[in-house]
Amino acid sequence: MVWGKPTDPYLSVADRSSIRSDISITGNLKASGALQLDGEVTGDVTCDNFTLGASGRIKGNVTAQSATIAGTVEGMVIATDLVIEKSARVMGDVAYENISIETGARVDGRLSQKLPIPGELKLVNSGLE
Repeated sequence: MVWGKPTDPYLSVADRSSIRSDISITGNLKASGALQLDGEVTGDVTCDNFTLGASGRIKGNVTAQSATIAGTVEGMVIATDLVIEKSARVMGDVAYENISIETGARVDGRLSQKLPIPGELKLVNSGLE
C-alpha cells in the first residue's frame, strides 16, 4: 500500500509483461503497461507499473509511474509512487512523490521528493471512508 492507495504489483497475467529469473537482457526496455522483472537487465527500464522481484537486477535507471522494488538496482529510480521492500538494494539516487521503505531495505544514494506539476490536482484518500 502506498499512502493509503492499494497497489497490486502482481496484476493478472494478461495485464502485465513478465521477464523470468533465467532471462538476461542488454538494452533499454520500455513498456506501456505493467512489467514484472525477475531477471537481469543492463539498460534503462521505463513503464507505467513496474515490479522488480527479489531475484531481479537492473544496471541502469528505472522510470515508472508506480514501482515496487524488491531486487537490486544500480542506477537512478524515478517514480511517482514508490515502494522499496526489505530485500531491495538501490545504489543510486531516488526521486519520488510518495514513498514507502521497509525496514531492512538498503538505499545508497540521495532521496528527493518530486513536487507535483503546478496546477495539477491530486485526489488523496483521507482514510475516513
